[in-house]
Amino acid sequence: MKAWALPLAAGLLFAVGLVVSGMTQPSKVVAFLDFTGDWDPSLAFVMVGAIGVYFAVHRGLVLRRERPLLAPRFFVPTATAIDARLIGGAIIFGVGWGLSGFCPGPALVAFGAGTTAALWFVPAVLAGMALFHVVGRVWAGSDG
Repeated sequence: MKAWALPLAAGLLFAVGLVVSGMTQPSKVVAFLDFTGDWDPSLAFVMVGAIGVYFAVHRGLVLRRERPLLAPRFFVPTATAIDARLIGGAIIFGVGWGLSGFCPGPALVAFGAGTTAALWFVPAVLAGMALFHVVGRVWAGSDG
């Protein structure tokens, strides 16, 4: 089997799950976030299901295996600091998610499907990432 077949299948399954759950529809996501208006709680079930799958896989595979099937080791985050960069990033992510109705995974699926909103959103996110990279280098250079 080709090394790319399993990741491709996993990505396609993830994309199908995002479409079926409605997470590629910004209006559904915004309705989930609108607690004071016409609230749609259905995405809470998607989140609970995702947490359940993650928990089972983490317990069953990550904690019991020395390494993943297709990589030399697991890449598990070790950072534990809650700093201004983390808080700021979370705020920017949340505001962007609330205003656009997209988070990155569903946005890429919608972009691939040619959804007009995603055709604007994804390039804007890429531009923001590039800007952050440039600004981060400038800030890192000013420390010394």
